Amino acid sequence: MCDTFIALSNSTDNETVIFGKNSDRPQEEVQLVTFAPKRKYSKGNELRCTHMTIPQVSETYAVLLSQPWWMWGAESGANEFGVVIGNEAIYSYEPLRKKGLLGMDLLRLGLERGKTANESLRVIIELLEKYHQGGGCAYDDPSWRYHNSFIIADPEEAFILETVDDWWIVERVKDVRSISNELTIRGKGDIKRDGIIQHAIEQDYCKHEDDFDFAFTFSGSIPSNSPFSRGGRSSLLLNENKGYINLQMMMQFLRDHQAGICMHGGFESTGSQISQLRKNKKSIHWITGTSLPCQSIYKPYVFPINDQKYYKTGPHEKINSDWLWCQYYKFRGSIKRDRLRNIEDSILLKINNLILQEEKISDEEFNSEIKNINLKAWEQNFEIIE
Repeated sequence: MCDTFIALSNSTDNETVIFGKNSDRPQEEVQLVTFAPKRKYSKGNELRCTHMTIPQVSETYAVLLSQPWWMWGAESGANEFGVVIGNEAIYSYEPLRKKGLLGMDLLRLGLERGKTANESLRVIIELLEKYHQGGGCAYDDPSWRYHNSFIIADPEEAFILETVDDWWIVERVKDVRSISNELTIRGKGDIKRDGIIQHAIEQDYCKHEDDFDFAFTFSGSIPSNSPFSRGGRSSLLLNENKGYINLQMMMQFLRDHQAGICMHGGFESTGSQISQLRKNKKSIHWITGTSLPCQSIYKPYVFPINDQKYYKTGPHEKINSDWLWCQYYKFRGSIKRDRLRNIEDSILLKINNLILQEEKISDEEFNSEIKNINLKAWEQNFEIIE
């Protein structure tokens, strides 16, 4: 259960691309802010993903991730070139495999191996067709399996990629778009895997090519437009504010409770990310590192990530009770939201002032200021629970 948003530069108030995702997972599943630097590998090296091993490439790019503690993959993330990806669990008529790459593995692989949204899209498609998607999606429940949809974006463009087993279809985002836990691409999409329509006909999902409507054909339902469904609510929020969307507004979207976008309960929003993708300037990424965005502070990051606060990438062998996520989880219900918003407003003011000075200072000075703001935000987050 998740919600992912994208607003292209023609729909925001400052011509940046704004991405946002809430990761809805089992309530007590720890989700960490992690970082992996750029690396080079020798020919023949292998990569152990969550459930299977695949060949490693010669070079991987630096990635910042919002990552469940036990898996290799991630729920959302960004790379050093300003590519961001978020995924959603979806279901269809197609069978679910017991072994394969998790959607979260595909997400991280797309970030580590693609310099643009289009490159990352192609990476995910190639790996999906070759190694399949599958395997248990929860630490203690191998029977929980699902197909995946993705929003893949960079400062120039964005794509919706929806997959059912090894079949896939792509829609180019024109202005604003969101995905939740349902198939959403209507008709024949903009790009699709060869043979997908014939496969649907052979499986009796549809009768003929003119009858093919991807979302309905593969799931028997169409995307909800109800303001009380997460998919309908997220689409409404984006479209009602098209042309005016900014960072603070995206924070509000991800904290929305009307349809459960900020999800509470047995499944909760255990991590949240927003990214401001800026053409020819440093993209700024904001991650909570704690559950429930309505009771969290978004903390800013820029590449290179060195010296900002993060944890090593998973999988981890066990949970560390000293992690901020764990410490915060115990006290979050008693923390006053006014206090959180005051801290966050102070962070936002500092970042906005820094952006105003951006043309007058060096990259090194800009990075140093972001680092100081980032570390202070983490310090304040720990102070709240001490």
